[in-house]
Amino acid sequence: MGICISRASPEIHEIDYGHDNIIYYQHTPSDKRIGSIHTHQGSKGFNQDAAILYQDYGMEDGAFGGVFDGHGRNGQIVSKFVRNKLPSLIINERNSSIAKGKTVIEDDENESKDFQIWRDACFGAFKVMDKEIKVIEHVDCSCSGTTAVIVIKQGEDLVIANLGDSRAVLGTIAENGITPVQLTIDLKPSVPSAEADRIRKSNGRVMALREEPHIDRVWLPHHDSPGLAMSRAFGDFVLKSHGIIAVPDVSYHRLTPKDQFLVLASDGVWDVLSNNTVASIVWSADSEESAAKAVVVAATAAWKQKFPSSKRDDCTAICFFLQKEPSSKLV
Repeated sequence: MGICISRASPEIHEIDYGHDNIIYYQHTPSDKRIGSIHTHQGSKGFNQDAAILYQDYGMEDGAFGGVFDGHGRNGQIVSKFVRNKLPSLIINERNSSIAKGKTVIEDDENESKDFQIWRDACFGAFKVMDKEIKVIEHVDCSCSGTTAVIVIKQGEDLVIANLGDSRAVLGTIAENGITPVQLTIDLKPSVPSAEADRIRKSNGRVMALREEPHIDRVWLPHHDSPGLAMSRAFGDFVLKSHGIIAVPDVSYHRLTPKDQFLVLASDGVWDVLSNNTVASIVWSADSEESAAKAVVVAATAAWKQKFPSSKRDDCTAICFFLQKEPSSKLV
C-alpha cells in the first residue's frame, strides 16, 4: 500500500501501488513530470528490482525516490512489499514525532531544522519495515531480502537513507561541465571498519569465493551459506544475529542552484558504469523523460561487453531533476 497526503491535514489515505516493478506516482495530476524511471530484467530469472518516484510527497514540490534490489528466492516479493509500504511508514513516523512535540536541536548549521525529524523517521520506519517483512504470510525471508536507497526532497533539502549497495549520485555543475557527487556509501562486507568489523564481532564470516575473488560475502559461522554480498538489508533473518542489520545510513544535502539532477540506481547499473559515465548519460539524454531509460540501456550493453559469460543483473534507475529552470538544456 502507498500513501496519499492531504494538504489540509496530516491525514493519510492508503492507496494501492500494484505489483509492477516500477511506479511513477503523482499526488496531483500534472503534465510536468520531475523525472523518469526505468528497469530492465537481467538474465537470472525474475526481475527482483522495484522502484518508485513519488511526486508531491509531503509537500507541493516534494518528492520521494526509492530503488529496492531484492535477492534470494523471494527477493522480488520483498522488494515490492518494501516499495509499497516504506513511503507511508516514514510519513507516519514523521507525523508521530511532530504530534508528540519533539524538540529539534540544531547541532549543525548546515543541516535543516527538519532533518533530525526526517532522520529519526527513517530509522523508525526501517525498523518497523523489517518487522513487517518477518511476518509476511507464506513467504520465507530467512535467506531473502532487499536493499534500499531512498531520497526525500522537501524544498531545497535532501534526506538520503541507504541500506545496502544501491547508490544515489547527484549531478552538479562544475567548471568542466557536469560532475557526479556520490551521496551514499556502498554498504558491502568489504567496508573494513563500519561493516566487516561488525559482522565478524557477531560471529559472521566475511569471505570471497575462489571463482569471484573480488566479491566479499557474508556467511554463517559454521555453514557456507547464504553468501550475502551486502552488509545491510531488509529481511535475511538468518544473518540478523550475525551482523546484517536493517539500520540505514542517513545523511543530508542542501541543494544549490548548481545541483541539476539525482540518480538512484541498483547495483546492476553501478557494477558496470562509473558515476561519471552515468552523469554524462543523464546530462546528454534527449529529454528528462528518457534519461532513466538511457542509463539502463547503457548498463545493459555494458554488461554484455564487460561480462559476456556472466548472468546479467537486473538494472533499474530513477532520474529526477532538481531545478525548475536547468542551468543548461539537455542535448
